[in-house]
Amino acid sequence: MSSTVPVKATKISLEIVEVLRQLDGAGVSEVSDRVGRPTSTVHDHLRTLEQEEYLVKEGDKYYISTRFLQLGDQARSRKKVFEIARPEVNNLAERTGEHANLMIEEHGLGVFLYKARGPDAVQLDTHAGMRVPLQTTALGKTIMAFRSRAEVEAILDRHGLPAVTEKTISDRKELFDALDQVRGRGYAYDDEERVKGMRCVAAPITDDDGRAIAAVSVSGPKSRMQDDRFTNGIPERILRCANVIEVNLTYS
Repeated sequence: MSSTVPVKATKISLEIVEVLRQLDGAGVSEVSDRVGRPTSTVHDHLRTLEQEEYLVKEGDKYYISTRFLQLGDQARSRKKVFEIARPEVNNLAERTGEHANLMIEEHGLGVFLYKARGPDAVQLDTHAGMRVPLQTTALGKTIMAFRSRAEVEAILDRHGLPAVTEKTISDRKELFDALDQVRGRGYAYDDEERVKGMRCVAAPITDDDGRAIAAVSVSGPKSRMQDDRFTNGIPERILRCANVIEVNLTYS
């Protein structure tokens, strides 16, 4: 008979990998403190992960190895939307000069599947594989706006509404009001809701039933995302980009 109880050893290994990702490398004692496990247990997991080439050791510290690149690239390549959207996202970044992004929802979180950097783009912390609460980004809000109410409620029950900046939506009623507005205009805004000083506009990529399977966006510094460019120019480009991706998905 199958069991829904997680395998403890596997769970510990994954906790350790996540801590190493967050800390960008750490020693046995530091990892032990973070995961709340005995140093002997943590040491055994670290050594096993190193022997299986999922970690590398430099001095007294362990780091995630490049083997995860292979796993991540394979996982991403399975997403049909990635292959079809990539050239359009590149084109969007080139034409706007800013960051253009592609996001999907997985396990109730927003996952950056791809990012293209335009010639004028500023430095940002986003990268392929990065996971964020959906309501903190225009991408995530536009995905939620084109999902069922029950689906969104389940996501919020699981992850809550964590505030990342003082402008992050952290109230459930406020969020659903915002999602109504997104559905009405067809795209979402992010006004310094995840990163201070940055604004973003996103549109959904939907299937034949109108359900969002991904979202595409342009993000840039507030000083450049102003007036007609923010309210009309960028949204028009993003909506065209999303439409092209949807058509290509349908007929590919």
